[in-house]
Amino acid sequence: GIESQLKSALAPSQLNGIDASLVNTVRPSSEAVVSDFNANDSDGSLWVAHGGQISVYDWNLSHTATVRTHLDYITSVKRVRPDIAAVCSLSGWGLHLYNMANGSRVDSFEWVDPTDVRIYKARVHAIADSEDSIYASYECQHGENCVLRIDKSAMKISSEIGRMTGNSAKNMVPRKLAFLSEMGILVGSSVTSGAFGYSGYIRIWDPRTREVVWETNEPGSGRSSRFGDSFADVAVDYDRLSLFKLCSKSGDLGVADLRKLSDDPWVYLKEKNLSMRNVGGNGSGNFVICCYRKQAFVGREGELEVWSRTVADEDEGTASEESYRRNYVDKAEDSERGIIKKIEGG
Repeated sequence: GIESQLKSALAPSQLNGIDASLVNTVRPSSEAVVSDFNANDSDGSLWVAHGGQISVYDWNLSHTATVRTHLDYITSVKRVRPDIAAVCSLSGWGLHLYNMANGSRVDSFEWVDPTDVRIYKARVHAIADSEDSIYASYECQHGENCVLRIDKSAMKISSEIGRMTGNSAKNMVPRKLAFLSEMGILVGSSVTSGAFGYSGYIRIWDPRTREVVWETNEPGSGRSSRFGDSFADVAVDYDRLSLFKLCSKSGDLGVADLRKLSDDPWVYLKEKNLSMRNVGGNGSGNFVICCYRKQAFVGREGELEVWSRTVADEDEGTASEESYRRNYVDKAEDSERGIIKKIEGG
């Protein structure tokens, strides 16, 4: 019984982005280029995909296991049970479940439709899970896509949600999925970029009825107060039941209350510090956003910043323009490590 006491004694204080600093760097021993990872808030472990392998690091970031999968390159990994990892690859097809205790593949799920011969070898782009289900977005080679709901207890596909043709930016496969158990909704988003800028959508489904309950498209909807400043990335704040988006041109951060969605629900956060108001707002480069513990972590190229609620506004239910303040998480030399591709909290 000493492990729980040791863990509580060695565990750091609750993550605060303002005071955060680099603690450790995880480098897998083989195929060291990390393609995806999953930080688990329940036990503090980190599941890392590198090449076709998955490595598990415990709460102390000590290596505990490595499993070799049948895939050559894993693009997404998600812990769906204490010892089960859901993995997929854009160079392969289907969703696969691996037992991390013995390294065996326990199940796999492919999207099939006997009435449509085009549904063939569908690739999985995003994975999310709830207490009783796994959600995965599938896309076929010609663009037909949907989200499949998989029952964890029966280990069978239970329903098909949001089937689309994929012939435009508004119908692309969801590249991000998030399930909010408190509201019982599934949030999916997709962003594409090209010579003419960014375009994408945010769509919310009710998995029980499989109907869309709210959606927004940028550009093209005509409902945004910032038409032409499309979002470059989207994240869900589970604690505050909010949506965050990062604008592609201005670099501004917008927030919307999921309980009060409308045609244009966004509140754009304003930097209180005048000297920092124009920092990082050039709207170019690689944008990443992640919400964790009521904070929004934003990666702009190699720079990492955090937006957190001020103490005075902590108890307020709704966000205003000046209810968040921004701070830089890393030092100047940390931004030179490379482009930030993904952020997760655990």
